Amino acid sequence: MANLIPLLQQYGVLIVFAVVLVEQIGLPIPAYPVLIVAGALAKDGDLAWPGVLAVSLIACVISDQFWFHAGRYFGKRILKLLCRISLSPDYCVSQTEDNFKRWGPKALMVSKFIPGFNTIASPLAGAMGTAKATFLGFSMAGGLLWSGTGIVIGAYFHTSVAQVLGILSTMGTTALIVLGVLLGLFVTFKYVERKRFRQATQMDRITIDELKSLLDDGHEPVLVDARSATAQSLEPAVPGALLFKGGEPIPELAALDKDSHIIVYCSCPNDVSAAQVAKELLAHGFHRARPLHGGLEAWNAAFAPAPAASAVEATEVVSQ
Repeated sequence: MANLIPLLQQYGVLIVFAVVLVEQIGLPIPAYPVLIVAGALAKDGDLAWPGVLAVSLIACVISDQFWFHAGRYFGKRILKLLCRISLSPDYCVSQTEDNFKRWGPKALMVSKFIPGFNTIASPLAGAMGTAKATFLGFSMAGGLLWSGTGIVIGAYFHTSVAQVLGILSTMGTTALIVLGVLLGLFVTFKYVERKRFRQATQMDRITIDELKSLLDDGHEPVLVDARSATAQSLEPAVPGALLFKGGEPIPELAALDKDSHIIVYCSCPNDVSAAQVAKELLAHGFHRARPLHGGLEAWNAAFAPAPAASAVEATEVVSQ
């Protein structure tokens, strides 16, 4: 902390560019405080704010373009990878998909302000086939808004920023310990939150081998697609599967025998969406409802789709 101002004064925009680029790529580097400090220095005449804004915007656009094209090329796989390495992997895909579906490319203007959403907004835009020019426009607008806000905050509170950094510099090692403790508390909170969420969706899964045994024994399990509407548009549902839309499904599931084998699948980490839907079905009396371990990926690996003249269309389950 004590060296932050001298570093910015000496290397200026290079430090801002490097930190913002690394943070936007996905590493847990706090770029926004650096922008705020740079804004304070710009107010005091130690840095040129147009240069700070320009390099921050360029770093944002480079990162966004990288993830956008990764999403276009790898599709759903890159989203699952990013969610697996995030601090909230169990539900970041579905939440971001729903937000992006609701707002469209305009979501890119505010995505950088929302933890988790920023992680996969750009690759999701690529996976959904957003036009390159449209993406670039909203990406630049979002980067400009995010960078400019940090610089303006630093300029407005430049006196307070200098005072805080001065106090931290006098604290020396103590300041680093305090920051380390705060970071540790944050990570612990996210871990506990994740653990509680997993416990809430803890239940027996059915494996692909068990599902094959059911089919070999002559059973006809009902498949339910628990993915978000966006995920369903990115990757087709299993032929014949019911598309779950949340709430109490009717009329197809309501007309089924309560002893029916119901297999719920999704494409999210740890099968959490499938487990949530399976628990809802259990609450409605379907005591043989189970989530599929491995989800749609496991199904596709085990039952490679064969060419057919006509495929059974997925039936949409409408919620009340």
